Amino acid sequence: MNPTVDIIYKYFPTLTEKQKQQFAQLGEVYPFWNDQINVISRKDIDSLYLKHVLHSLGVAKFMPEFTPGTRILDVGTGGGFPGIPLAILFPETQFHLVDSIGKKIKVVREVALALGLENVEADHIRAEQLDYKYDFVISRAVTRLGEFASWIRNKFEKQDRNGIPNGIIYLKGGDLRDEIKESRLKAELHPLSSYFKEDFFDTKYVVYVPM
Repeated sequence: MNPTVDIIYKYFPTLTEKQKQQFAQLGEVYPFWNDQINVISRKDIDSLYLKHVLHSLGVAKFMPEFTPGTRILDVGTGGGFPGIPLAILFPETQFHLVDSIGKKIKVVREVALALGLENVEADHIRAEQLDYKYDFVISRAVTRLGEFASWIRNKFEKQDRNGIPNGIIYLKGGDLRDEIKESRLKAELHPLSSYFKEDFFDTKYVVYVPM
């Protein structure tokens, strides 16, 4: 039995009614768009709330609040993860979701429109081509950490405005010791199993790299 939206309510009990409604809508809009443009594997669409929505919200367990007006770039967002769930949770934070595959960005835009997310901007562009600066860059395991850092190294605001320095917040699983060593980055590992009790999170982490 795959978890429903109730798993989100369980781990985030202080959601507003509007946020609850928006999270519930994800279970309707993603299957609809996934039938037309495949952004989530067919075997995973039934596990949407566990493997995609709750996984994305691991960022929010590591970083429970952002200063209003914080700008966050989601690189390789695919169908909108982790950016869309985080945009629901943090309505006063600005999210820029980018992907090199245009049809995926079409889905992101349609989902954001359906949910009325005014804090989401989505563009079909590679991260290296962006001229903007951000407080944080987030992503879900699009490549090895060192390569990812090279794409977005110059994309950060100099001034910190949150409780931690501006940097990368990366969702990734597996044994990451060699990857972090290879990257030569000062990365912190935060196990998602500290926040979520489901077996799916046993080998998954939030990787934070101050930049």
